[in-house]
Amino acid sequence: MKILYTGLIALYSAIAGVASLFSIKARRWVRGRRGWRERLRSFSRGEGKAVWVHCASLGEFEQGRPVIEKIRKEHPDWKVVITFFSPSGYEVRKDYSGADLVMYLPVDLPGNVDFFLDRVRPDLALIIKYEFWYNYLDELKRRNIPTYLVSGIFRPDHYFFRWYGRFARGVFSVFNRIFVQDEQSGRLLQSIGYGRYLVTGDTRFDRVSQIAAAARDLQVIEQFRGNEPLFVAGSSWDDDEDIIIRYINARSGAMKWVIAPHEIDEAHLGRIEKRLGPGTIRYSRYSEKDSECRVMIIDNIGMLSSVYRYASMAAVGGGFGRGIHNILEPACWGIPVLFGPNHGRFREAIHLIDRGGATSFNDFETFSAAVEKYLSDPDALNAAGRA
Repeated sequence: MKILYTGLIALYSAIAGVASLFSIKARRWVRGRRGWRERLRSFSRGEGKAVWVHCASLGEFEQGRPVIEKIRKEHPDWKVVITFFSPSGYEVRKDYSGADLVMYLPVDLPGNVDFFLDRVRPDLALIIKYEFWYNYLDELKRRNIPTYLVSGIFRPDHYFFRWYGRFARGVFSVFNRIFVQDEQSGRLLQSIGYGRYLVTGDTRFDRVSQIAAAARDLQVIEQFRGNEPLFVAGSSWDDDEDIIIRYINARSGAMKWVIAPHEIDEAHLGRIEKRLGPGTIRYSRYSEKDSECRVMIIDNIGMLSSVYRYASMAAVGGGFGRGIHNILEPACWGIPVLFGPNHGRFREAIHLIDRGGATSFNDFETFSAAVEKYLSDPDALNAAGRA
């Protein structure tokens, strides 16, 4: 199995190289990994302790950040190494001051694994939420390095709990302890004979609480909003934007609008501007004379969590793809949240819908109905915000 797995990883890496000729994201993924051995050679490991934290992307980093910062506070002499799989995580947090080294995770091939672990020599490894890279985990176990999964969450349809997943379950033996978000995840681990888990909740709640407490004052957003309601579409993808832009074009005067797309390359920003037409301004180009504009496009990464504080309601993207982005960031400001249909893997989304604080939309009609309800009924808007 290990030989087959390693072969598939090598194939994946080769395909990514070809894809980089056509895809910006794949190009970042490939280019970002160039020279990783030199980066590790120049890393001053020292003789103290070191902790390695792996995050798939930006969301997992934010989930792990309270743990990282707690370690930093209690063990300021420890070295902290953070790795990312995805460009959307690395590109935003490559200069994070809470780590001694931030880099892409080298591709999960045995030679890469040995080189990485030989240079970092972690005394502790933390995997945030998921990402089971088998060669890394197998070598961590062989070297007797304590390894923990933080904020893990599992569902009955996960391949580990299907008949064809029994060969993959051995990965759990690597972890000294798995900290899970909910009781269901614990029961699923028990069902396959794993008992070294603890239900500790979701560290994203800790993180959004910190974000809300430290949110920046954004005078540009406040000036743009004026005395009108503001709708913020955060981390939007094309499918979300198709619906939201159609509504804006039909009802631009209903309120002010901010769109913060997940991808901010020039081609994508240009497409949004073209579809919205006059009355649209980018954040980086805004000045007082643009206060009459109806739509602002956020053309940077890192300020969205503070933008939400100015909103009357928000939509979070990703629900027409693999899954929604962080809905807790707007929810912590006491505003109703909308998102697409692919949210079943996110327990906070299900709970928020059950409590009346969120609405899922499938198309233009259901999106319009939700927004119109909140616009026409202040009591409904306030009740959803309180929920």
